[in-house]
Amino acid sequence: MKKRIISLLLSTLALAAASQTGDEQVLAAVTAERTRVLTERVAQEAKFDTLEAACYKKFFVNNCLNELAPQRRDIMKDLKNREVVLDARERQIKAAEQIRKTEEKSSLEALQQAAERRAKALEDTRAREEQSRLKIQDRIDLKANEGLSASEAAKRVAGSQEKAQSRVQKQAASADELQKFKDKQQEVAERKATREKRLLEQKKPAAAPLPEVR
Repeated sequence: MKKRIISLLLSTLALAAASQTGDEQVLAAVTAERTRVLTERVAQEAKFDTLEAACYKKFFVNNCLNELAPQRRDIMKDLKNREVVLDARERQIKAAEQIRKTEEKSSLEALQQAAERRAKALEDTRAREEQSRLKIQDRIDLKANEGLSASEAAKRVAGSQEKAQSRVQKQAASADELQKFKDKQQEVAERKATREKRLLEQKKPAAAPLPEVR
């Protein structure tokens, strides 16, 4: 009878598990069966309490109680066995649920770690691309600066040459003007000397006539 009840209980749980999906549904079936066992226990306890009370009204009280004791023990044992099966099944479900949660957590952590690795790899790639872009831009700027420096240097050289040539031209012009000024001064001086000489010659008294010879 005990085996039959346990087998029936397992079949009931199996049917409940098959008809429903998920550990929560199976656990609900276990809880419902536990409620039925508890209800039956209370009913059996009340039944045997009533029968035992009736035994005390009979002449052969002990014989009556002795007849009830095995029956009560067997029924309560069957109920206890059903509870043991339910406890085992509940532990199994909770263990499976814990394993599932652990696996889900591990899977979630693995997915999160994978996502973090992908994000880190993407960030590193973007950083390398940015560094490469900056290096290329630096080289472009350097080349541009070098070209600009060469152009500026050429302009400065050309400007210096122009300034030097201008100074030379100015110096040559100044020297030519100075020479012309000197020549003019010399010419003026020569003219003045000639004029003064001519004036002196004009102002010189005439020479006295020689005495007559007799």
